[in-house]
Amino acid sequence: MSKLYLMRHGQTVFNVRHLIQGWCDSPLTELGIEQAEAARDLIEERGIRFDHACCSTAERACDTCEIVTRGAIPYTRLKGLREFHFGSLEACDNRAIVPSSGCFGDALVQYGGEAEADVAARMTATLAQFMLQPGCESVLAVSHGGAILAFLMSWNRMSPVKVDRILGNCAVCELDFDPEALTFSCVGISDLFPRRAR
Repeated sequence: MSKLYLMRHGQTVFNVRHLIQGWCDSPLTELGIEQAEAARDLIEERGIRFDHACCSTAERACDTCEIVTRGAIPYTRLKGLREFHFGSLEACDNRAIVPSSGCFGDALVQYGGEAEADVAARMTATLAQFMLQPGCESVLAVSHGGAILAFLMSWNRMSPVKVDRILGNCAVCELDFDPEALTFSCVGISDLFPRRAR
């Protein structure tokens, strides 16, 4: 059984401004950097060592990954770990669309965005393919709130720890990966900076 540590990026400028990021990007805030450092410190205190790392192609995810690993291991940028594509809602106010619980279902398709099932499938395929590489016993993957939620909800039936809401910035989910069955199971969550209810 291999371990996957799936992490959301740190707070960004768009998070503060309540704007949908999706496939567009914005930089980490000072608080976002501090969140990534706090998550890194917790990981190190628990004695967790990564043999491989990967992240979304978004700079906010790359910067978080570099902070958490202290730049000590190379990482792979993967398009399959990107956030939901929100179509014409990209960079719009997120307060009307971001769920407080559950995920998006097919709500974004009418705006040219992605369906939840498609995001969950691409996240699963991308992470499974990465985990199957030789030597991937303890992997850090940095992604995004909505994409992580869609992925985790798709594995809730297999997981002792169930997820039904977007986790806070720099939340770290510990998952067991079975390379024979190609299954993921969430066994723990460290949500240091939980999202506030809207």
